[in-house]
Amino acid sequence: MYIIVVGGGRVGYYLTKALLEEGHEVLIIEKDKVICDNINEELGSICLRGDGCEATVLAEAGTERADMLVAVTGNDQDNLVSCQIAKHKFNVKLTISRIRNPKNEILFKKLGIDVTINSTNAILEAITELVPTHTLTHLHTVRDKGLNIVEIKIPDEAITTGKKIKELSIPYGCTLILVISKKHSPQIPSPETVIEGDAQIIAITPPEAEEALRTALLGS
Repeated sequence: MYIIVVGGGRVGYYLTKALLEEGHEVLIIEKDKVICDNINEELGSICLRGDGCEATVLAEAGTERADMLVAVTGNDQDNLVSCQIAKHKFNVKLTISRIRNPKNEILFKKLGIDVTINSTNAILEAITELVPTHTLTHLHTVRDKGLNIVEIKIPDEAITTGKKIKELSIPYGCTLILVISKKHSPQIPSPETVIEGDAQIIAITPPEAEEALRTALLGS
């Protein structure tokens, strides 16, 4: 999918990084030159300097072919304008807006914004529902231990489907703590537990081992 992220601050940066890791095509629109240059240096040439509230900038970003626009600036009004232009001028089907003031949520809904959220994890959760390829979601960070609690969704077509956990190369430091499947009640996994398609696996992992854990559970 082609996803445009308006706002290159911390929320926009980490959201974009997660989406890129999922294999999506992502473009950030950011006003600040320094922020834009830093993003391009760290993530590649994926940041367009400009105002996401301006139709000319959105046109330059190729918004007419975007599958989704996510506005995550720190200004609710800017986010609203970006989403409205994307939806009504460029016919973007899905618009997601960060809101800082919960009182604005009703207004945003009335004006046609599809999803309103106010945290990075909530944005990722919303995209998980809208984008089937999103397979890893952060649930919680244990800051004093340097660990993340994550949910990994196993697609039916994963090559690990049908294998036992003991057959997988679970990275050192990672612990699978719960398996939820449609066929069985939630269970604490054992080495004999079989990976099923459409299952959800809750795990504890160091941040640096997340990608290896996902690879171990999905096979790619």
